[in-house]
Amino acid sequence: MTHLEKAKALRGDTQTHYNCAQSVLLAFEDRIGLTEEQAFQVASHFGAGMRHGATCGVLSGGLMVLGLLGYDEKAAGELLRQFREKHEATQCAELLSRSKDRGIARKEHCDGLVLEMVETLEQILSAQGE
Repeated sequence: MTHLEKAKALRGDTQTHYNCAQSVLLAFEDRIGLTEEQAFQVASHFGAGMRHGATCGVLSGGLMVLGLLGYDEKAAGELLRQFREKHEATQCAELLSRSKDRGIARKEHCDGLVLEMVETLEQILSAQGE
């Protein structure tokens, strides 16, 4: 199963709620040196913008993946730059508000961001030959 397929399966799971950060981190569970349970727990409070509308959970999850794989600040900065450039915001509350204004349901919005982040991380990893 690819990372993207894993993320889709997590987001489609109706038995367990995986927040955005968990969905990104768990998609790379095979690479990051954590068990599924550890990854689930580590990212548990980073969904919904750290539970209060702050930094988007997909960014938190993406940065966790980069950190666990040993990527430096330059890689993290580039990830943030790309996200900010594409979405003009990094805060969960603002991203959700913009999405709502465009008539996009919350789940659809969050699922889209999770899948986008997983694809971005896959591109970073493949560019580094990993």
